[in-house]
Amino acid sequence: MFASLSFPHGPAWKSRLALAPLTNQQSHADGTLSEEEFRWLTMRAEGGFAMVMTAAAHVQACGQGFPGQLGVWDDRHIEGLTRLADAIRAAGSVSSLQLHHAGIRADKTAVKERVGPSDHAETGSRALSLEEVAQVRDDFIAAAKRAETAGFDGAEIHGAHGYILAQFMSPDTNQRGDEHGGSVENRTRLTREITDGIRAACGPDFQLGIRLSPERFGLSLPENVDFVRALMAEGKLDYIDLSLWDYKKLPDDENLRGKSLLAHFTDIPRHGTRLGGAGKIRDGEDIRNVLEAGLDFALIGRAGILHHDLPRRVEADAGYMAPQTPVSVAHMEAEGVSPVFVTYLRDTFRMVEPL
Repeated sequence: MFASLSFPHGPAWKSRLALAPLTNQQSHADGTLSEEEFRWLTMRAEGGFAMVMTAAAHVQACGQGFPGQLGVWDDRHIEGLTRLADAIRAAGSVSSLQLHHAGIRADKTAVKERVGPSDHAETGSRALSLEEVAQVRDDFIAAAKRAETAGFDGAEIHGAHGYILAQFMSPDTNQRGDEHGGSVENRTRLTREITDGIRAACGPDFQLGIRLSPERFGLSLPENVDFVRALMAEGKLDYIDLSLWDYKKLPDDENLRGKSLLAHFTDIPRHGTRLGGAGKIRDGEDIRNVLEAGLDFALIGRAGILHHDLPRRVEADAGYMAPQTPVSVAHMEAEGVSPVFVTYLRDTFRMVEPL
């Protein structure tokens, strides 16, 4: 758990404990970093997390997925991101900026027109033209370059949770008849082009990962297993981050329930690519379980909200258990959670005591 972890590119991590990318709605309306978000993230670096990742940062203005989202679609975002990267490094952690576009799941209060791979009646989204798909690709790459300019050690491509890259991967939301639709190769083309473009545009020490949903959102588990196998064989990524929801979960497909969702990925040859995962990893025992199951590192979400110094607590006490929720507002405030974030955690996850 507290052994260092090396990667093909970029700095080694001091342990196997990373902060998961967590929506917190604390940034300014124009996507610039707020003091509240700065404090929230730097406290986790000071608390001992080996790698601290930002919340999803949208790479196009029209890709905003929620209020108060961090932005990386304009050079004016670089100043705040530089301050954040410098502070994370000074605290002894590796930094990563998560790159995101909500697509048809864009926040309709902030985005005038939703876009995606195909017309989508339920959300009123329209299909991107081929030129616009190329622009999405280029803007992901430009966003990664901004992250590097700001001093981030790396970036993570958000390909999970039904956002734009997952929308292209899914035959449910991708009905295109061109080179970005139809076969698995075509539906994953945009993701692979973004990966290739970032690797070419950024320096050899820039760490690059991707977050994937193994299933749900119209995605096929066997297709995703094959995609992960191909990504690992290519060796262009430093890590793959599986968003499992629950690391103990069985696949939704009853025919594939001979082993856990996680176990479908841990036996894939890695060729130097590291494998991480998130999903109800809350206590010391959970962390040990996922590492023993074959993950190279654990991404900590809600437990990292509840205790900014969770890594130090686990190192001091192997039996560490995260606090039971809901907790008090005072508890959250002491952990660097702003009133806006408190409201989000109360209303969405019931992690905070009701008013």
